[in-house]
Formats: sequence, structure tokens, C-alpha cells
Amino acid sequence: MTYPRHPGCAAALAATTLLLAGPAAGARLAVQLEGLDGPLREAALARLELQQYATRDVSPAQARRLYNRAEGQIQAALEPYGYYNVSVQGELKQAGDTFTAVIEIKPGEPVRVTDVDLRIDGETEGIRAIDRARAGFEPGIGHPLDHAAYERSKATISSALFGSGYLDATIDTHRVDVTRSSNTAQIHLGWKAGDRYRFGETRFEGGQFADDFMTRYIPWEPGKDYYSQDQLLAFQQRLVDANYFAIAQVQPNVEAAADGVVPIDVMLAPAKRTVYTGGVFIGTDTGPGVRGGVERRWVNDRGHKLNFEALLAQRLSTITGLYQIPLPGPDNHAYNFGATYRDEDTDTSQSKTLRLTANDSRIWHGWLRTVGVNFLTGDFKVADVKGSTTLLYPEISFSKKRADDLNFPRRGWSLTFAGRAGTESLLSDTSFAQVTADAKWIRGLGDNSRFIARGSLGYTQVSNFDRLPPELRFFAGGDRSIRGYAFQTVGPRNDEDDVIGGKQLVVASAEYEYYFSPNWGAAAFVDSGDAFSGGNFDLKVGAGFGLRWRSPVGMVRVDLGTPIGDKHASGVELHIIIGPDL
Repeated sequence: MTYPRHPGCAAALAATTLLLAGPAAGARLAVQLEGLDGPLREAALARLELQQYATRDVSPAQARRLYNRAEGQIQAALEPYGYYNVSVQGELKQAGDTFTAVIEIKPGEPVRVTDVDLRIDGETEGIRAIDRARAGFEPGIGHPLDHAAYERSKATISSALFGSGYLDATIDTHRVDVTRSSNTAQIHLGWKAGDRYRFGETRFEGGQFADDFMTRYIPWEPGKDYYSQDQLLAFQQRLVDANYFAIAQVQPNVEAAADGVVPIDVMLAPAKRTVYTGGVFIGTDTGPGVRGGVERRWVNDRGHKLNFEALLAQRLSTITGLYQIPLPGPDNHAYNFGATYRDEDTDTSQSKTLRLTANDSRIWHGWLRTVGVNFLTGDFKVADVKGSTTLLYPEISFSKKRADDLNFPRRGWSLTFAGRAGTESLLSDTSFAQVTADAKWIRGLGDNSRFIARGSLGYTQVSNFDRLPPELRFFAGGDRSIRGYAFQTVGPRNDEDDVIGGKQLVVASAEYEYYFSPNWGAAAFVDSGDAFSGGNFDLKVGAGFGLRWRSPVGMVRVDLGTPIGDKHASGVELHIIIGPDL
């Protein structure tokens, strides 16, 4: 420890004072650290033994020993942050039964990196993951020498090499040369990449299906494609998404790697084959209700799936059946056949329809692409006008979503585009064409907040609007539309001022959430838009506040919204939504 004046005499005087003070049973230590803040202060205190003894009884001799070690401990604590010329001055004071170590620290200028020599022996140029890891190396030239960043970057490059197929890669040079007199450092790092491995045979164990069926989920060509950690994770995610397995673990068998290929081992355990679901729910769009379902996760050894679901609510009842036939290939290709009976009775419309669907779904350039045909028939009533319709029309949709956590995303988004069209014929009562787009975007703000934006667009051309059933018309208002307005109460109206639905839709929303505990939060939101026909767009705005609860069954949202600036609407609407964000 360095002292301001006459360090030898001061040390002797302090020691004599401590000895004359006697045993001082039950004496305590206190530390006053000056000259540092933020992470540097936290690092110094964490390394300082004086701080660790602050809650213990010490003797004068213990206090002196701990104090004498402080200088070296502080200097060692700051070196990982690039401070190699740290000046430490201090004094150990005694007042009654308390010893106070007053320590003043001058960290000086940090050591800065003047040269970074990164070398990877092997043909690794142009491999995206490795190039990205190399380009992101820290600390860079001119930056303070940060040992933690150095170790992270070194580990990132090693992981990128392994994850790109260089399973034998080793570090043969790892040296940091520090020159204290000039506060400079040179970094020297080198790897021997070795051979780049390709994917070998995939071996399945513990599953209920034959290997030739399981190969449909493998996203690479054995013996041809280079090993990739990203591909391995994509393979595991496909197995999880298939919903056949309770356990799906995928890992390379590095010990068996030879001749440039590495075999892949897959450990599987079948999930419960038949799942029964049921429960009560409440939604302000549908009213209170009950739902139940039966899912047969695999019907046969070819992995066919069967699902039935029934919903009975105050304003909506549905019965749905779906049969799915998975096909070989790495793109989750499947044929789907479904039937849905829908009975809806809202303040705006009533309808009873039957929809038959047959479609082809697959992953296409990262999107779920669905192409199929629908047959829709039934009776309906909108306002006071009754009608019936039969429509046969093709439909195509593209959907994609990404989230860091599907249960509670802090970074996530979803996009869905759909198009459908029908021509008036023996099986269709009218000609129409319709396109829709829906988007949602979520970003975390700080540790406790989220911002959520969403939007919906729709456009329809139709030869006879009166023949279009309510589910193909556009309405706004409700839980997932413009809060502050009741379900389907925003849209074009007839001469009796009843809502009849529109040909176009524009809706946008912005929402801020703040969580005051891990599971409870509050929200403020603004929704706007309109359902309209032609050029009769009339912007509606709803705003309000809500409560958020991350319940065991999923996110629960309770919102109170009110119309803003609308002379024809007022009051407060309650909106309750239960379900995932994306």
C-alpha cells in the first residue's frame, strides 16, 4: 500500500496504535473506496478481502493483515479491465471498536490494443459463421484491453469453427503481450482448423417410426453437406414440432467421426399417443364458453394425424375435424383435409356455415406455404337481410414467425399473407377476389417493458356483395381489432344504421406493457382503423389501459378501452383475451 507521506513511519505508528489498543474483542471493519464507480468499483469490492470481512469480528492484527493485502488485490481486480498501472493510497483508521479502511484509487489510463493477430490455418474464408465471429472479435485495435471480451471472442471463434464442421480445431497460439510503460497490448491468437467434416449417417433410437419415415425431417444430404450446428438445431426443432415425441435429442457422435464424416445420433421417446383437452374460457368477442378436443398424434405407422375440436360459447359454436397426411421430404410437406361447422350469432350478424377444406402445406424458403381449395355453404343474416351462399374457391397463404420465447417473447414477429378467389359458376353464387395481410412485432424495452405493434389490411372485389357470407366480409372492433368498440361494430352501415361489413380493412395498434413483477404487468394502448367500402374510410380510434397476467395456462389480458373523438360512440368496453402473443 502506498501512503501520501512518510509511509514507513506512518505504518509503524499505525501498528503501534493497534497493538496498544488491545484485543478489541468484537471489532468491526468498514471500507471507504474512492476513485472508482460502475463495474470497476464492483470488481474491486468483490476482490477485496476487507469487504468480505465487513460483517465479521476481527482483531487489530487481522485488520492490519487484510489492509496490507488490499493494494495487490485491487490491482489484480482491475487488470482484466485493462488497467495495469493502478495507484492505491490509503489509511486504516480506528474509532472505538470500528476499523475503517479509507482507500483512494487512481486507475490511470487503460492499456489499449495496438495489434490483433488472428490466424486460422485452413480453408475457412467465406464461411459465414466463422467470418462473422472473426469480424466481431473484441477488443479491437485502439480499444481498452478487456480480458472478459477477449475470452468471449476467443470462445466464439472456437464455437464457430466447431459449429461449421471443423470438429478437430484447436488453439495453438493464445498470447497477450502487455507493455506497462507504454500502456499497450498486442493480441496473438491462432487456430489449427483441421479437416472440415460432413454429415454422416443419422441413427435413430427409441422412436415409434421406421427410419425411412424419420428421414423426412433431416434437413441435409448425408455425405454431401458440411456439418453445421444450425442445421443440427433445425433438425431437432423439426422433431419437436412434429409433436410425436416427448424427448428428441440430437447430437454429433464426435468419437465415431472418421474419413471426413460425423454420424448423428438421435435419441427419441414417444409422446402420449392420444391427448384429450377441455376447459372453460371467456372472451369478450365470443362470450363465456367451454371447449374440448381429442388429438390422435399418430394414427398409423406412416404418421397420419387426426384432430377433433368443439367449442360452445355464447356467441360462437364450432365443430372442427382435421386429418393430416405427412409426406417424405425435408420441408414438412403434408396433405390436410378438414371440415368445420360454424354457428355465429353476434349483434351484427348471424350465420350457420359448413366449410370443407383440402390443402397442401410445406415449408418454402422459411415460410409455411399452404395451397388448397375451400367449399363454403350456409345461411346467414346481416342486419335485417337474410341470405344464403355456396362458394367454391382456391386459397393460398404464407405465414412466418420468429420469437426468442414463444411463451413470452421479448423479440419476436409474425407475418401472414393470404389470397382467395372464386368465380360465379354452378358451385359458386358470386365472383370475388380477396387479399389479406396481418403483422405483429414485439420488442423488449429495458428489463421490465415491452412494445407491441400490430396491423391488418384487407381488400375485396366482389360481383354481388349480398352473396358474400359474414366471415368473408370485413368488420372492425373487438379484442383483436379496435379496442373500445364492441366486436364487429365498426364497418359500413345500411339505411337503418346497421353494420353490414365492408370490402376493405385497415387496422393498426400500438401498445406499451410494463411488468412490476415477473408475472404481473400493466398496459396502455391505442388502436385505430376502419372497415369500409370504396372511398368511405372513416378513421376510428380506441384507447385505454389494461392488466397483464402470465398465468399457468398462458397470457391473460384484461383491457378497458373507450372510443376517442367519435360523436356516435362512447362508453367503456371490457376486453378479455387468453392466449399467446404470436
